Amino acid sequence: MTKKIEAIIREEKLNDVKNALREIGILGMNIHEIRGQGRQGGVELTGRTGTYRVDLLPKIQVNIVLSDHNVEKTVETIREAAQTGNTGDGVIFIYPVDDTIRIRTGERGRKALTYPGDIDERRAGQ
Repeated sequence: MTKKIEAIIREEKLNDVKNALREIGILGMNIHEIRGQGRQGGVELTGRTGTYRVDLLPKIQVNIVLSDHNVEKTVETIREAAQTGNTGDGVIFIYPVDDTIRIRTGERGRKALTYPGDIDERRAGQ
């Protein structure tokens, strides 16, 4: 079975997360620029015209689909790379994926998810 990891992180942590994922062999991912609000409910800013609240902050959403056995290592890698220790570091969701189909080749399941040099290939070589 496969899983989808959806991580919502701070914009400034994107390169740290991408580099950490690449180091463990996660090569395929999608990135989306989003706006959101979590527990902190936004931030208060003070300008020349007074104080105002910004409740939808810019974030980055990272989506990765991978084999079950790679989920924990990937989640921990994202968590460590994205963590600042401050409010608003983000959240990670894990979803089941019923199937995956590579459009170009028609490959399904695990074959549709593998890349040369990815985490599964590295694991098989150990």
